[in-house]
Amino acid sequence: MGSFGAVPGVKHLIPCLLAVVTPAFAQTGDCTKPFETKQASAGNISMTLRAGEIEVVGTKANALRITCNIGNRNDAARVKISFAAGRIRVQGGPDRDVNYRIEVPEKTGVVIRATAGDLRVKGLIEDKDIELRAGNLTIDVGDRGSCKVAEGNVLAGNISARPFGSAKDGLFRRFRKENRSGQYRLHAELLAGDLRLK
Repeated sequence: MGSFGAVPGVKHLIPCLLAVVTPAFAQTGDCTKPFETKQASAGNISMTLRAGEIEVVGTKANALRITCNIGNRNDAARVKISFAAGRIRVQGGPDRDVNYRIEVPEKTGVVIRATAGDLRVKGLIEDKDIELRAGNLTIDVGDRGSCKVAEGNVLAGNISARPFGSAKDGLFRRFRKENRSGQYRLHAELLAGDLRLK
């Protein structure tokens, strides 16, 4: 039986083919205009996000859309957006005054990692795994009965989780609620700032 390794030149050709093919699957843009692409419902998306005022919203549309509000057009061109293999990355640009909104199908599970700022998440039905280093994190829980596990951690700051009957402030604050009849998992973590579940 033969193998690719036994065919002269093939083992060197494969990395080259991958290098050519892989970029074709990535979509890129910046903040000078809306970034749009189709995204099937009931999928999963991970996001690595730069600091700013950020809103992540679930919608009825089967599409991913990112819009920005940045005063200086030159600064807007410096904020780079990429989407590939279910991963969104927003990076670069000025140190402050970057506001952007990410719309995804409402039946999307998300993993979000953001550096700093005000992050608001609403309208998403499925799993939510969200971490912010510093700032304010607000999550619209929706139907609390749909949460199989809901947990929140704040290293320094406040937790207000009214749907789950929890309110705490200070250092090393956390809560966890379980519901056997629920379907989805909610994890929210913040190093410093205020965590609010609505």
